[in-house]
Amino acid sequence: MKQRGSILSVFTLTLAVALGAALLVGLGGENTRAGSDAEFTGAGRVVIRDASMVLTMDPSLGEGPLGALADADVVLEGTKIKQVGKDLEAGNARVVDGRGKIVLPGFVDLHNHLWQSLIRGCAADKELIGWLGKCVIPLYRAPVTDADAYAGTKLAAADVVSTGITTVTDWSHAFNTDFAKGGLRALGESKLRFLYSYNGTTDPALQNEIRRVKREVIDPNPLARLQIGTHPSTGNFPSVDASEKLARELGVSLNVHLLEAKADLTAGQMDALRRANALHPGLVANHVIQTTDADLDELAAAGVSVAHNPLSNMRLASGVIRLPEMKKRNMKVGLGLDGGTNDTSDMFNVMRAAVGLQRAIATDPAVYPTTADVLRMATLGGAEALGMDKEIGSLTPGKRADLQLVDAQAVNFAPKVDWVNQLVFNTQPANVSWVFVDGRALKREGRVVGLDTAKVVADAQAAADRIKKLLPQ
Repeated sequence: MKQRGSILSVFTLTLAVALGAALLVGLGGENTRAGSDAEFTGAGRVVIRDASMVLTMDPSLGEGPLGALADADVVLEGTKIKQVGKDLEAGNARVVDGRGKIVLPGFVDLHNHLWQSLIRGCAADKELIGWLGKCVIPLYRAPVTDADAYAGTKLAAADVVSTGITTVTDWSHAFNTDFAKGGLRALGESKLRFLYSYNGTTDPALQNEIRRVKREVIDPNPLARLQIGTHPSTGNFPSVDASEKLARELGVSLNVHLLEAKADLTAGQMDALRRANALHPGLVANHVIQTTDADLDELAAAGVSVAHNPLSNMRLASGVIRLPEMKKRNMKVGLGLDGGTNDTSDMFNVMRAAVGLQRAIATDPAVYPTTADVLRMATLGGAEALGMDKEIGSLTPGKRADLQLVDAQAVNFAPKVDWVNQLVFNTQPANVSWVFVDGRALKREGRVVGLDTAKVVADAQAAADRIKKLLPQ
């Protein structure tokens, strides 16, 4: 009898709690329970409540160039940012506790090769040409498959989400059309915002395939955009010309590797772009290291955007980009990971390197960029370089709900001294607790949502083992 009474009491208490919670919601009270993963899918309303700091990247919303707010809320409604401010009314919203957290826009990875997660660590003692010869070029003649591209892209996509990246530009080598299909399938499943740079050619069949991809894969997906990729040189001019013409036909951007290493100085890259009439706003140029003042003047006048990839440039001994000179010319510059020659998807490491490289060569701690500068480069700067700054890159109400929360109470981050500096110099991917893309939570409370990590890693290992056998030993 006593046991039965205890069971009844527990049941009664549970029922009362449930009815009370339902009544609270029914009366319009705020639902303070974070809920299940299924509740953060880009529908309805979410409020990030009492964030210790919000870096909006919009000076009109807060203090200083980063638009900083202390102890503020961020309200998401569906796929967009609804409000940013203090003590906001959110109604019946799903609540994320922002106490002890820093909220900022998601990072924009301006240049990556996601499939290259399968060749991490390859040829670590080679410069660019040696690395390409060892790790990439042989695959153009090898039977790489859609399964290989899918496995590598799936792994890398999960990795970039974990470091707070919400938009990724995937410059795919597209060794064959099936390989491209595998990469695109993984990107679509990732729910990341992405730009797919399809390597162009003079081949009419491949050009038709690219047209089909835009029509059937890219255009129906609101998170996807197409670019045409190419390697400019006078020896490769027909392909450069055809790629620029295809990009214009499709109304998309051209994306090129430009003046990355000393070997590029004799390739006639700038001349090839001039002849193809490709030097104009919308062109995205990756690396842009081996430049003269005249090169920078021409690129700046043409409105060309630049993707800076400091960790890759260091690994390949390619040199140091002239960021201060680009700043003086008001060039649009963002940050990129650059795939397998970075070996990490850590955007915080990229920011540290971007700051440190300039200080090391200038022996001046005040040289551009500062920590605030690289935070802007990694967010709104990348969006500007892609021509997407009206949609993403800041927490301006009306923009897409792409953002991240960083735990400022972790042992590697605390105590609070200067959180802007600490975001650059202290943060690790593990400190990123939440990531939202289009209002959907892709990372929640420190874990990537909906991912069978063991399977993703096992599939990537199998693909890496296959690819290793295709490379020169």
